[in-house]
Amino acid sequence: MIIGESTSLFFRFGAALAIGVLVGLQREYASDAPTKELPAGVRTFGLLGLVGCAAALLSDLLKSAWPFVGIVATTGIFFAISYYMDATKGKPGLTTRVSVILTLLAGGLAYWPQTLTLAVAVAVAMTVLLSIKVPLHRFVRHLTHEDVFAVLKLAVITAIVLPILPNRVFGPPPFDIFNPFKLWLFVVFISGISFVGYILIKVAGPNKGIGLTGLLGGLASSTAVTLSLTTRSHEHPNLARPFALAIILAWTVMYLRVLAAVAILNVALIEHLRIPILASVATGLAYCGYLFARQRTEKHRHEIPFDNPFELGLAIKFGLLFAIVLLFSRVAQVYFGDIGVYLSSFLSGMADVDAISFSMAKLSRAAGGLDLSIAARAIVIAATANTVVKGGIVLISGVPQLKRAVLPGFILMLAVGAGLAFVM
Repeated sequence: MIIGESTSLFFRFGAALAIGVLVGLQREYASDAPTKELPAGVRTFGLLGLVGCAAALLSDLLKSAWPFVGIVATTGIFFAISYYMDATKGKPGLTTRVSVILTLLAGGLAYWPQTLTLAVAVAVAMTVLLSIKVPLHRFVRHLTHEDVFAVLKLAVITAIVLPILPNRVFGPPPFDIFNPFKLWLFVVFISGISFVGYILIKVAGPNKGIGLTGLLGGLASSTAVTLSLTTRSHEHPNLARPFALAIILAWTVMYLRVLAAVAILNVALIEHLRIPILASVATGLAYCGYLFARQRTEKHRHEIPFDNPFELGLAIKFGLLFAIVLLFSRVAQVYFGDIGVYLSSFLSGMADVDAISFSMAKLSRAAGGLDLSIAARAIVIAATANTVVKGGIVLISGVPQLKRAVLPGFILMLAVGAGLAFVM
């Protein structure tokens, strides 16, 4: 027993040392001038991890928090003096000194078995945050007032509105699908997906290439990508093939986005959904590979503008749309059977594939609810209808070169996805 306890104690101190060394390596690597004296380097950070763990051990042995508090306070005072001295020389950097305190605390967390995993997670998160200084600063410089307000709005609907909504259903069938909490949770979910896609575009930059625009734009709105590039095809008909690549890639990402969302809401549905969805994805990627091989080798740098996709009014409209689609689907299920579900999916998918996908995931998750295979087919039908609409945009509004480039991939994706949905 004593040997086991000693081994565990050595392991925890080893974890604390590893945490400090990890952060220290990043700090020295990130230094602009490796030869200059840093406030703390890899050795100092390694020692700080050990000091934090030793302080936690001492507090545990003495059954008092004061030893740990005293050591943390002493370290804080020491580095505060160091900061003051550097600030008087015109070098008021705080990042390394804040990292020192956090490393000390993480070392203390590593002492306790129940918080060891948290200590490692804190260290990894801190190291990642320290390592992405350049892209993070670049991202902040590209933020607008609308972006900041969008973050605040998303926080409001998530942290303030969601918790106060009742988490129960209202009304008899088919009105038993109205659960305010869950309906609003879906609003938060889809808003978050769109916002993350927009953030990725802001971080990478939409001018990194037309193909990348299609990849990232598919996370935010594949319809927006289709509309934007179809319009631009009139200005740049010679870029029809790269535009087609981005459009098909955005459609492919849309299928993956639907699959990921359904997996979170109803993982049992994935077993019935994965074959047609992944087949469509594979078809789209294969055709993208063909287009990429055929297009010219020079880089095309045309910026495609994307507005912030999150607006509170739009989120509320989506919530209402989702509730209507959910009710329509439930009524179709109760009174018209499978055909009614498929019809509602097709009509709803023409406007928005996310709402009907969430509806099917919810209806098939409830006990005695919609059959999983029917729900899967309904989602594929909705995705197919949505792709039909986007393909129609290209075929009606695009230049002839874009139509010819998109049409084969459009037909293949529809045929594979819809065909497998009804023969699997």
